[in-house]
Amino acid sequence: MIQCLPLQEPSLYTVKAILILDNDGDRLFAKYYDDTYPTVKEQKAFEKNIFNKTHRTDSEIALLEGLTVVYKSSIDLYFYVIGSSHENELMLMAVLNCLFDSLSQMLRKNVEKRVLLENMEGLFLAVDEIVDGGVILESDPQQVLHRVAVRGEDVPLTEQTVSQVLQSAKEQIKWSLLR
Repeated sequence: MIQCLPLQEPSLYTVKAILILDNDGDRLFAKYYDDTYPTVKEQKAFEKNIFNKTHRTDSEIALLEGLTVVYKSSIDLYFYVIGSSHENELMLMAVLNCLFDSLSQMLRKNVEKRVLLENMEGLFLAVDEIVDGGVILESDPQQVLHRVAVRGEDVPLTEQTVSQVLQSAKEQIKWSLLR
C-alpha cells in the first residue's frame, strides 16, 4: 500500500524570516513573519544554529529545522532568507538577491557591517518594499531603490521614522545657526 503525503496548499506567505548576521553570528537585522520562533530566546538560538551550519560552507541553500534557508555572505555579513521546507528555493533566492543587490546599490557596493549599521533606515525600507508580512512584493532591485528613494523624500511628518524626524530637525537647527 502506497502512502501519500497530504498536498500543501499554495500560499502567498512565502518568506518566514529575513536575517542579517555578522561574522560572529550576532544579529544585525532580523524580521520574522510568523510565529515559528515566537520568543527572542528561540530566535537567537535558531540564528546561532543557522550561522554555525552555514558560515563555513560555499553552498547557497540549506535545510534546517524543517525550513529552507537560502543565504549569501559578503565581507563580514551573512544574509539569510528563510521559508518552509516545501517552499520554492528559486523564489527565496530571488528575495535574497533583490535584498543584496538593493543594499549593494544603496551602500555604493560597500556591503559591510559598519556601513550597513550607518544606513539601517535604508535597510528597513528596502526589506519592507521587498516582503510584507511574508508575502513577496518585489524582486527587482531597481524598483526597490526607486520606492525607497521616493519614501525618503517629502514624507508627511506622521509617516516619517524617528531617525528621519531627528535628521530633519538637525538640518533645520544647523541652518538656523549658520544664518
